Amino acid sequence: MLVTITAIRPEGAGWPATDLGYLLAKNPATVQDFSHGFGRSRVFYPEATEARCTAALYLEIDPIGLIKSRNLSSADFSLSQYVNDRPYAATSLLAGAIGQVFRTAIRGASKERAELAASAMPLELRLPVVPASPEFVTRLFAPLGWEVTATPLALDPAFPEWGESRYCDVTLTGEVRVSDALSQLYVLLPVLDGSKHYWIDPSEVEKLLRAGEAWLPGHPDRELITRRYLGRRPTLVRSALARLAESDEVPEAELDNAVDEVDEADEAPTVTEAASAPAPLATLRREAVLTALKDVGGRRVLDLGCGGGALLRPLLHDRYFTEIVGVDVSARALQYAARKLHLDRQPAALASRLTLKQGSLTYTDAALKGYDAAVLMEVIEHVDPPRLASLEHAVFGAARPGAVVVTTPNAEYNVRYPTLEAGRMRHRDHRFEWTRPEFAAWATGVAERHGYAVSFRPVGDVDPEVGASTQLALFVLSAPAIPSMPSTQSTPSTQSTPLSKEAK
Repeated sequence: MLVTITAIRPEGAGWPATDLGYLLAKNPATVQDFSHGFGRSRVFYPEATEARCTAALYLEIDPIGLIKSRNLSSADFSLSQYVNDRPYAATSLLAGAIGQVFRTAIRGASKERAELAASAMPLELRLPVVPASPEFVTRLFAPLGWEVTATPLALDPAFPEWGESRYCDVTLTGEVRVSDALSQLYVLLPVLDGSKHYWIDPSEVEKLLRAGEAWLPGHPDRELITRRYLGRRPTLVRSALARLAESDEVPEAELDNAVDEVDEADEAPTVTEAASAPAPLATLRREAVLTALKDVGGRRVLDLGCGGGALLRPLLHDRYFTEIVGVDVSARALQYAARKLHLDRQPAALASRLTLKQGSLTYTDAALKGYDAAVLMEVIEHVDPPRLASLEHAVFGAARPGAVVVTTPNAEYNVRYPTLEAGRMRHRDHRFEWTRPEFAAWATGVAERHGYAVSFRPVGDVDPEVGASTQLALFVLSAPAIPSMPSTQSTPSTQSTPLSKEAK
């Protein structure tokens, strides 16, 4: 079986395409051989010029090694251990070779070309035989920034009337980091085939999360990928999905959805971050919230709707913040946050700065009064519109912190996500998603009713037509407490379209 990786130097670039050799840690001038338990592989360069450079990994399978593999037998085909496609099709065997041969490249390490290794570059990947339909290949690779060309292979070219086989010839083109391209192949090749050549145990969860760290949390089919990579073993799948939920800034609803088994038929397309983005949107959002908190001098902070603790970690490890309270309606989410933050192993001085508290954001709690600032990060869109008035009263009227930071998706930006169908929302649990004018109208009304001044900041790259993907409102207390009841004023218009989910 074969895979080729081609680097194409852009016009005016200050590096030759042969620098691919530095990123792969394989010299274009030499041929290198590698031994595996299931065969031998060879790396060579069919072309190596300043404009184009292609590295090829050719894997020759040991048929005796295949027969010894316990996972190649089949109950409905008694000769399957002798007659199979493993020597030819790109499966977990090729993924295993990629993981061993290009281990350094997958980590993104390159002493000689560190800056290039960290940058997206024009790449072309070729897989002549993939055991999957063109539609499934496109479903997995297109959200990662690849242009996918998948051509079905004839069952037998000599007999075209027999039709197409279950294999296709795949070419992927796009601007992607070499490390991401290789890690995607390492994970997705066995996913495409749905079978692995070795025993799947808990260590596979760590391999999956490590290899997919840069792109898997934002993939619209991360649940499907996780299940197939882990052989649909429920315990391992639940463990991996729970770990992936750490990157989601959502409260109880998403945490609960993430760790339950999800039927493939129920999975809906979601938003994925562009592969060439300098930082994931979730990271930019956390940084924007921390900056806003410091701008207003917020050292004692409430993280309202803290979920699995995505914001709690940077708050806890930044000594600027002296007291942190994470509040969520889900006891399960709070337990998960405590495990993720390893509170039982943290130094006492560090752990004592954090309190986890169960509570509903639509009910008042006297214990939440008097804090410098509160954060509602990707929370309000999970609240039913009729209950927003109660949340407003509980946070701005009763708790009344010195400042409040609110982030929420910008519905106008949804048209920039090619995998999000028109009229659909980014996440299956969203009750609404506001445009910038709608969010501004709500925030301005809240500020006027409770004596706050409000300003707005974009989060992420700003599109000249539709703005940034996330919108942030910063409320700063500017007037004495105003006696009030929960507002009955109507909220801006909301969407009532079918719900889908977002990789946040």
